[in-house]
Amino acid sequence: MDINIKTALISVYHKENIDNIVKHLTNLAIKIISTGGTKEYIEKLGYEVTSVESLTNYPSLFNGRIKTLHPSIMGGILFNRDEINDLEESKQYQISQIDLVIVDLYPFEQTLKQTQNADEIIEKIDIGGISLIRAAAKNYKHVLVIPSENEYKFLIDLLVNKNGISSISDRKYMASKAFEITTNYDRIIYQYFNELPLVNIPTSPITQLRYGENPHQKAWYIGNFDNIFDKIQGQDISYNNLLDIDASINLIQEFDEPTIAILKHNNACGVASSSNIILAWHKALEADPISAFGGIIVSNLCITEELAVEINKLFFEILIAPSFENQSLKILSSKQKRIILKQKAFPPEIYSIKTALNGVLIQEKDLHKINSNTFKVVTEKHPSIEETEDLIFANKIVKHTKSNAIVITKNKQLLGSGTGQTSRIDAVKNAIEKAHKFNFNLSGAVLASDAFFPFSDSIELAYNAGITSFIQPGGSIRDSESINFCNQKKLSMIFSNFRHFKH
Repeated sequence: MDINIKTALISVYHKENIDNIVKHLTNLAIKIISTGGTKEYIEKLGYEVTSVESLTNYPSLFNGRIKTLHPSIMGGILFNRDEINDLEESKQYQISQIDLVIVDLYPFEQTLKQTQNADEIIEKIDIGGISLIRAAAKNYKHVLVIPSENEYKFLIDLLVNKNGISSISDRKYMASKAFEITTNYDRIIYQYFNELPLVNIPTSPITQLRYGENPHQKAWYIGNFDNIFDKIQGQDISYNNLLDIDASINLIQEFDEPTIAILKHNNACGVASSSNIILAWHKALEADPISAFGGIIVSNLCITEELAVEINKLFFEILIAPSFENQSLKILSSKQKRIILKQKAFPPEIYSIKTALNGVLIQEKDLHKINSNTFKVVTEKHPSIEETEDLIFANKIVKHTKSNAIVITKNKQLLGSGTGQTSRIDAVKNAIEKAHKFNFNLSGAVLASDAFFPFSDSIELAYNAGITSFIQPGGSIRDSESINFCNQKKLSMIFSNFRHFKH
């Protein structure tokens, strides 16, 4: 059912963006109702506007807390035009219908970020505005709601291209946007009263994925992928792809030098930093060319034509980089199913969310950046400059590797890793075996552990393989055993003082 808008109610906090809307409403002879500062702003623009007070016969009360919560306004939005009783009551009580409601809520979230003054914060809890939004959205069969300034473009398109006539699909779509906004608004207020962090839980857009972790599982992605990436080409992104992409960009942002990482199942199978991005690619691939097959490649530098030629030799599923030379895209696009992503931004979230049992786990993300200021050399021997650089490099990787995790590196190249093991010594064994599998010489290599060593057996095993320096968080009641072993064998060990479990 199409509805020709005849009357519009405008109640907005940010008024400077309604000029164009008011102009088009007036051009279509749509009656405008408003109150307070919004009414004054429209009048200063030179347009005719009817005051809410003239309809309610009440002034704005209690310092503006009560303005629109009155049957003449709420009734004009809510009454059912298809019900005879509603129509009769609207006539009896002289309630005129309102076809369009434009609201921009008080900026509660922004106020939270700007002040800790409780009185200022509470005053930014919108009551009338959110009631108008909910009322108009509930009665979407007859009323179009514009619930934030982000939707003004939609309204202007409707006023210009459809002469102010809204379809049922227009109104239902805006109703869904309205309840998305009220849901998020109320959630932030709830978090404030419960002294919870301001956790971003997206509610749109919703994308149904091909399937979940396995083909028999349905899956959806809720979030705006386009805010982070430009998808240049490739097949639809799957549930598992999204997890790998997330792991990839979280890892690569640790590095400032030219770096390439190759990931499989959320873990790095190849990482290398170098002054030359081509060399970084070859060293990353060299770490585990078998696992790299069908993996995810991420670079922190532009994909040049020369680099594209080399990468194109490998079968991979996803390539992520901040930019691409035109010729490189011509080379890489030879296989159309490849997903090629240009990263525009890094997600700003500082919290991570997981479901558990019948609830949700929320924690701060592990944003600790390793640096020598947080180190503590606990052995008699200090690591060399080269070893220190490799220890920092290894610790960056182990931070993003599933626990229990061990990473072995040398010359800023991943040589082997032990991931997701149930014992730390098994993780060490796996890392050494992986390095030996690809014929790496571990003499002079370094080792990073995501958590402390409960015994010195892991240190001894690594020493026998040729590893000379270690970094771990420390904190075991048996730390002295590992330190003493290192001192006996003239090895060096650093305590980072930060554990990096990743489950």
